[in-house]
Amino acid sequence: MSEELPSPERCIGLLREQGCSEEVIKHCIAVRDLAVKIAECVGADVKLVEVGSLLHDIGRSRTHGIMHGVEGAKIAKNLGLPERIVDIIENHLGAGIPREEAIKLGLPPKDFIPKTLEEKVVAHADNLIEGNRKTNVEYEIRRQLEKGNRDYAKRLRALHDELSNRCGRDLDEL
Repeated sequence: MSEELPSPERCIGLLREQGCSEEVIKHCIAVRDLAVKIAECVGADVKLVEVGSLLHDIGRSRTHGIMHGVEGAKIAKNLGLPERIVDIIENHLGAGIPREEAIKLGLPPKDFIPKTLEEKVVAHADNLIEGNRKTNVEYEIRRQLEKGNRDYAKRLRALHDELSNRCGRDLDEL
């Protein structure tokens, strides 16, 4: 598997070639814009974050359900993309999904938790973009609590605080 990262233009081309809608592509671009700002602030690999965020929803060309991360990882592997990109795509859902929860959701029995700094940045930028507009962490936490997703809301708060602390300011201010 090649470690060379595709250009941003190539990433957009891959999304189109795989059949992603223009709405998904606009969302990926909005996530990229925020993810790059966060990456610069926290000292993450900006190029890796840029490519990972542009491709994070490539699986939406197959499904818009919870499996889009798994499907996207399969697509990325088949395209010969670096494992670091495959991992970003597979682990970008929410603020991570532990194995037990993954099983209940019908996902493969494993943790889908962002581990690297770059995975965390892309996952959280995605949390803060609704469609192609930026929201804020309090809004997202409130939404999850209204849906009864208390554990998810806790993970979301923890991820936001971790990255904000690393950045030296609240990510909602970026």
